[in-house]
Amino acid sequence: MTTISKVDLKKELKELYFPPAQRVSLVDVPALNYLMIDGKGDPNTSQAYRESIEALYSVSFTLKFAVKKGQGVDYAVMPLEGLWWADDMTAFATGDKMAWKWTSMMMQPSFITAALVDQAREQAAGRRALPANAHMRFERYHEGLSAQIMHIGPYADEGPTIEKLHTFIERSGYKRRGKHHKIYLGDPRRAAPEKLKTVLRQPVF
Repeated sequence: MTTISKVDLKKELKELYFPPAQRVSLVDVPALNYLMIDGKGDPNTSQAYRESIEALYSVSFTLKFAVKKGQGVDYAVMPLEGLWWADDMTAFATGDKMAWKWTSMMMQPSFITAALVDQAREQAAGRRALPANAHMRFERYHEGLSAQIMHIGPYADEGPTIEKLHTFIERSGYKRRGKHHKIYLGDPRRAAPEKLKTVLRQPVF
C-alpha cells in the first residue's frame, strides 16, 4: 500500500495567503513558481479572461493528480491570483476596464518542474478544448517587499480597502512599484458576495 504524503501549501505560506482582515501588513514575498497567462480587457466580459481561468484550473488539477499518482505527494490546488495594471493607470480610477491588462496565475509547489507542466498541458488539452493553454507559461515570479490587506466582501466594493492600502504605503514612507496583485480566496459561484475574501497586495520600495 502506497503512503501518500500531504503538503499544505496555504499553511506553509500562511503569512502570504491569510493576512489579517482590514489591517495592512508588510510581507517579503519570496520567489515562487506560477502558471501564468497574460491578457487585456474587462474581466467581467472578456472571453480571453474566462478561458485563462479555465486553462489554469485544468492544468493545475492535472498536475496535482499526476504528482499524487507518480510521486505519492498530495496537495490542494492553490487559489486563482491576478496581476493588474494599465499603460495609463488612470484607467483604474475612471473604471475604463477595457484598458486594463492582467496576468491570471496560479502558484505551483516547488517540486513542480517545467517538464511536468508540459506533460500536464498536453494531457489537459487532450481532454477538452483549452484555447488559452497555448498562451500559458511556467515562470518564477519574485514580488519582494509588499504591503497587503484582506478584503472581505464583493469585488466591486474593494475601493475603500485599496485606498486604505495605498494610504498605509504613503504614510509609512514607501512608494508603490510593480503591479497590483489580487488573490481570490473565495469562489463567487458558491459564496455570498459579502463573504468573499480577497488578498490585495501592492509591491513597494
